[in-house]
Amino acid sequence: MLARDWFYNQRRRIGLDTAVASIYGQDHDADLRARAALSMLGVEPGWRVADIGCGNGVLATEAALMGAEVDAIDISPAMLALAEVYATDRRARIRTRSAGLLSFAYEPDSYDLIVSEFTLHHLPDFWKAVAAARIFAALKPGANFYLRDIVFVSMPDGGERSVGEWADFNIKNHDFERDSVVTHMRDEYSTFGWVMERMLTEVGFTLISADYHAPLHGTYLLRKPKPGEQG
Repeated sequence: MLARDWFYNQRRRIGLDTAVASIYGQDHDADLRARAALSMLGVEPGWRVADIGCGNGVLATEAALMGAEVDAIDISPAMLALAEVYATDRRARIRTRSAGLLSFAYEPDSYDLIVSEFTLHHLPDFWKAVAAARIFAALKPGANFYLRDIVFVSMPDGGERSVGEWADFNIKNHDFERDSVVTHMRDEYSTFGWVMERMLTEVGFTLISADYHAPLHGTYLLRKPKPGEQG
């Protein structure tokens, strides 16, 4: 059996994003947004849904209230505890699992929907692709992967604007806290949106839509093709 000392350790990243949380902020209408997204995705009673990087459990809870069987997956024990409290308060039943994108257990072709929000950027690009391939394998043919993450939508303007000036422009024009943006650029692994699109389609997904609604936000709807369909 091969040694796994080369394997990326997600657990060493626990807590790092405390410093960059303001990039995507506190969403006081998170339950409404989650419900709208799940309705758009067509969630039905009896669906198997995984929320990977479930955080405080809002989306997982809303999916459970819609009748889905939900695995709320997060590598942070603190986040899982919050998710359990939130679900209990809403009288929803979710299954919390302590795991990450690279370690969550699954049976192939078993999920009707997988969602991951603001989690994939924790991984370097090689491991992002590994995680995407695992998600692809876990989904049923014809099922969707809904991804929201922090990505770089545009590049600095070469000699006309340095990287520092580019960061300052985004901070000043989009109400981001400077320390949060600097920490994220230095210590996290966000990539360009166009790289993300290529990565996701290379593992087999069909890209249904890509929405870059803010300089550091990307939302992707992806589908696992059924046998005989083109990716």
